[in-house]
Amino acid sequence: MDIAIFTLTSALHDPRATEASTNEFLNKLGLSRDCLMGDDYRTYGSHALDLIYLRTGGTEGGFLELLPRLVSQSSKPFYLLTSGESNSLAASLEILSYLRSQGLRGEVLHGQPEFVRRRIDLLTTVGKALRKLKGMRLGVIGRPSDWLIASQADRELVRQRLGIELVDIGIDELLQAVQATTPPPVTNELKSKAQTAQVVESLGMALRIHKALEQVVSQHGLCGFTLRCFDLLTAVRNTGCLALALLNARGTVAGCEGDVPAMLSMAIGQALVGEPGFQANPSRINPDTGQILLAHCTIPLSMVKRYELDTHFESGLGVGVRGFMAEGPVTIFKVAGNLKRHFAEEGILISNPAYPTLCRTQQVIQLRDQHRMSYFLTDPIGNHHIVLPTHCKAQLDEMLN
Repeated sequence: MDIAIFTLTSALHDPRATEASTNEFLNKLGLSRDCLMGDDYRTYGSHALDLIYLRTGGTEGGFLELLPRLVSQSSKPFYLLTSGESNSLAASLEILSYLRSQGLRGEVLHGQPEFVRRRIDLLTTVGKALRKLKGMRLGVIGRPSDWLIASQADRELVRQRLGIELVDIGIDELLQAVQATTPPPVTNELKSKAQTAQVVESLGMALRIHKALEQVVSQHGLCGFTLRCFDLLTAVRNTGCLALALLNARGTVAGCEGDVPAMLSMAIGQALVGEPGFQANPSRINPDTGQILLAHCTIPLSMVKRYELDTHFESGLGVGVRGFMAEGPVTIFKVAGNLKRHFAEEGILISNPAYPTLCRTQQVIQLRDQHRMSYFLTDPIGNHHIVLPTHCKAQLDEMLN
């Protein structure tokens, strides 16, 4: 069950009147009585959204008695639902004030039914996403690239807050798997996407890298990883760009350059909207117009309407991906490795250029609020940012604030 509603009721109130009021309130919110758990709190904390419905006033003492048990069952904020009848709002304000004085988080859900239902829907969406993250194992294959000097992560905080375990895997393990892998057949479809004969010749090794990464993911029980991919250029004269594009499209979070905060951002994006997103470098910024160009040599193939295969931009080796995503709503997102701050801003993807002096996949995005452009120039969270193919700033802010 995604939504569970637990109740608190004063014994002074008429049970029949309280039940009638409860039914009316749930109907106004468009919620079924199937969500109603009553005063049985044994499963509190195990749902995407757990609500405490204060049906009457005079429930403060009962809540105080319950509090130690509730804290032991869940670390999530307390969401106090109130209809405003029978002094329930007054009780919820007293309870929330007490929670805040104890350093605990909470919120009163109150207002017009449409407002309350919108809030419940958003919190449920966020709760589902957080539940998907719990228990994830994400690999760091190799270590972060040498130039990622500001892209570290607090592993213990990541485990505590998101339930994600970070697993270190040596790059040698991957290279050995690549060498031991039988080259898979190159499909005619992939050959048709290649822009040069050099790329066609490189497809076999690119697919060996893909197969080896699948093996590493399986052996370590990973839900995703970030790869120190530039080491492949010297070791096998190829890249992970095509492998990452394929793996991301099939639901395995696959990030570049050993960037752990970018990988975490991709995992959060996938849990929330079903796509890991496009990990990219901000390459050009126009503060006057609020336009930003982002580029990288790989993108999940599930995100694009069409794609081409070229060489990797910086090296001219291997296989890079030039993907063309449908124009429309996007969100640029990045979370810091210590989870203490994040950036999320909505915009519109307006074009997919193909400048020869930048990484192969390129996107020009018009930010909804052009003043947010100052973030990139004054207080960025590292280099890489993630483009998600929908507007989801409100959900990201709720997850991470």
